[in-house]
Amino acid sequence: MLKKFIDFIFQESLFENDDKILLTVSGGPDSVILCELFYRAKYNFGIAHCNFHLRGKESDEDEIFVRDLSKKYKVQFYVKHFNTKKYAKDNHISIEMAARDLRYNWFFELLKKEKYKYIATGHHLDDQIETFFINIIRGTGIAGLHGIISKQNNIIRPLLFAYRNDIEAFLKKNNIPFRTDSTNNSVKFMRNKFRNLILPQLYQINKNYKKTIINDIERLKDAEFIYKTKINEVKKNILIKGGKNILIPIEKLKELNPLRTYLFEFLSSYNFNFSTVEDIISRLDDISGKQFFSSSHRLIKDREYLIISELDKKSEANAIEFFINENDLFINTPVSLKFKKLIYNKDFIISKDKFIACFDKDKLKFPLQIRKWEKGDYFYPFGMNKKKKLSDFFIDEKFSLLEKEKIWLLCSDNDIVWIIGKRIDNRFRIRNNTKNIFQAVLVE
Repeated sequence: MLKKFIDFIFQESLFENDDKILLTVSGGPDSVILCELFYRAKYNFGIAHCNFHLRGKESDEDEIFVRDLSKKYKVQFYVKHFNTKKYAKDNHISIEMAARDLRYNWFFELLKKEKYKYIATGHHLDDQIETFFINIIRGTGIAGLHGIISKQNNIIRPLLFAYRNDIEAFLKKNNIPFRTDSTNNSVKFMRNKFRNLILPQLYQINKNYKKTIINDIERLKDAEFIYKTKINEVKKNILIKGGKNILIPIEKLKELNPLRTYLFEFLSSYNFNFSTVEDIISRLDDISGKQFFSSSHRLIKDREYLIISELDKKSEANAIEFFINENDLFINTPVSLKFKKLIYNKDFIISKDKFIACFDKDKLKFPLQIRKWEKGDYFYPFGMNKKKKLSDFFIDEKFSLLEKEKIWLLCSDNDIVWIIGKRIDNRFRIRNNTKNIFQAVLVE
């Protein structure tokens, strides 16, 4: 195992022998073997541990275990405590996403402050396979099919040569203890669903499926390289630098095939999502002046050019719009929403969960928009037949200034359909004569 570890680091050019490496250690088998191998290889490392306070006493016991590891290896130990549930709630994101944001923000702070060269994580080949399938479900395109990269900026994954069974066998053979996360057997989280439910079924079909998938991932990496090379060649010939703006000649753009793939690749680096790209394409022959927004940039459809400029957040923050097409299944920006089209019948039960909204689909006009609220906005609160200003609704609900700033609206044409996560509009509710349902779920 040690030789394979050292060889992999050399082959992938992960770091130099005298580099200072920060290991992210949870106490589980993958992070424990990471410490052991770094120690045996005599590399220079420190240990960072996050206490997310998600498993009560177990979380505190994990911290004690990892602290003892640092003493065993006589290396620097860093620990940070997080109120993960509060952070997730405040930012309207899942617990998984909250934990990821919190830990990586802290890791990069340590990297800079303590002068480490790289952050090393314990991802292994089983994580690679799980990530591959998760990315397929999420629809990340070819960029997501290469899975986890062994070296990405300041993050390295020195265990991407080993499977979980190899790691656990090594620890058992060498009598090296590790912690077991009790939530690993839960199917509440997406990764655990793949690990505990779906992948065992693949094993029943093909006992060598892991090797097959890893080989496919390697081929997809090569395909992505060829794909990106071609995209960059075309991009270099199409995009024009105009001062602080980027210009895309519309007539040249129309000559590209497949147009939506090229345009998505041109615009994704400016944080435009696929839905917005499709909306831009549908408006290429419209009169000039139409504007589209991502979280960081604005695109204006002019007579001859698409003009991309960095967003002036102070003056235009409330003007940002994100578009949802009729066939979209989910979006991740500016909030995470999943969509479903359903047929209404008498047995259909409308959820009382404020994060699940059901609308009469035939009353909606696509594409829908997501935007910030503006002064003068009004809607018809569910159960009421008269309109109410949003500002009055916020007062009645005793929203703080911070809560109001975080509000996003789902709109159909110019009408508010849903104050996302709070209240739907009565005009779009499901009635007895409803035939088709459009369901939106806010993913926490």
